[in-house]
Amino acid sequence: MHDSEHSIAFLGLPGAHSDMACRHAYPYLETVACASFEDILAKVEGGEVKYGLIPLENSQAGRVAEIHKLLPATPLHIVGEYFHRVENCLLGAQGAKIEDVKTVYSHPQALLQCRETLLKLGVETVPCSDTASAARDLGKAQDKSKAAIASRLAGELYGLMPLMENIEDSDTNTTVFVTFSREPIDPDPAKGAVLTSALITLRNIPAALYKSLGGFATNGVNLLKLESYIAPSARENAQFFLTFEGSPRERRVQLAMEELGFFCRKVRILGVYTADKARFSG
Repeated sequence: MHDSEHSIAFLGLPGAHSDMACRHAYPYLETVACASFEDILAKVEGGEVKYGLIPLENSQAGRVAEIHKLLPATPLHIVGEYFHRVENCLLGAQGAKIEDVKTVYSHPQALLQCRETLLKLGVETVPCSDTASAARDLGKAQDKSKAAIASRLAGELYGLMPLMENIEDSDTNTTVFVTFSREPIDPDPAKGAVLTSALITLRNIPAALYKSLGGFATNGVNLLKLESYIAPSARENAQFFLTFEGSPRERRVQLAMEELGFFCRKVRILGVYTADKARFSG
């Protein structure tokens, strides 16, 4: 049984990229596998784990749509971000060779990240719930005609051998994870770059989005992300997820948020947290 105050939940089985991200970002915490994003959030909300680490977007495959659908409903807070360099391996059964492989199994995001390599190999691709489960199932079957895209750790855990390493299309293949907690934090912007993420619902007036963002420009607040949500009903007002550089402690941010509020029916702060150093490196 894990210690709820010293544990972090992730999606998938042991050996999943999310598991590895947890181990790198929080090496002092025990990782807890979950079957779905909903399960992760429920475990955090119920106090079964201290944190939940969830992928937000990948540099190659784009945003992770499932979590964006859950953000409006969760009462949890974002308390951190982590940039994880994803290294995908093509894993095969013991004794298999590249030319034996006809079908490759993995999570849809991993298949997208390795699209060019898979096209060159001329193999059939089959999506799975996560990379580690693809490796686990192949480890049980030990079918030389099948391979899985997963982490090297997954191969070690499930008895597979690496046929190819670092098969992702880009050597900068990175997934951005965010950490959820029951309690918010309030980091000091004087001690490092601070980000604020929010969900906004616009008022139904002409140019509401344009006008709502004007305060960020006039007050020198750098907007890092702006993504729209498709409302369940056409009658509902437009919704957006945004992340900007700065803390509500700062006067310039307060002024930008004040102007944002004039043109929004609702503004909900999802979290104020320290930026990963990798965000602004290079």
